[in-house]
Amino acid sequence: MFFGSSAVVAGAVSTSGAANALFMLAVAEEITITISEQVVIESEHALALKSPRSLPYYRDLLRMAKSRIVRIPAPKEVAKYHSIISDPTDTPILAAAVKAGVDYLVTLNRKQFLADPKVAEKSGLRIGTPGNALAWVREQVRK
Repeated sequence: MFFGSSAVVAGAVSTSGAANALFMLAVAEEITITISEQVVIESEHALALKSPRSLPYYRDLLRMAKSRIVRIPAPKEVAKYHSIISDPTDTPILAAAVKAGVDYLVTLNRKQFLADPKVAEKSGLRIGTPGNALAWVREQVRK
């Protein structure tokens, strides 16, 4: 499961939300959370601006969840995805998720990822909110 920065920030800011519940499943080693170096940078920046008190918890959360951090894909790898997503700043996120071999991209970015079903279709990823991802995990457990 790959987390975009919006989902990481949500998990660090709200201990009662679905994003945090997914992190707790990762702490319990029920799922693996993958993020990219770009997501780390974006999350740190967003939290420093919006919720600086959450920074220590965010860092602990990444460590406790044993988050897998992948490198930012090379420009050549990112270029393959420019036609799939309209915002070039989000293209490296999509490329990193695909390259990481995850089955689910968790995000709150409605405009670029959630509102356009072609992004999921063309990338081969399931894409949803933390709540959607939590429901998907529950389905997988029942199988």
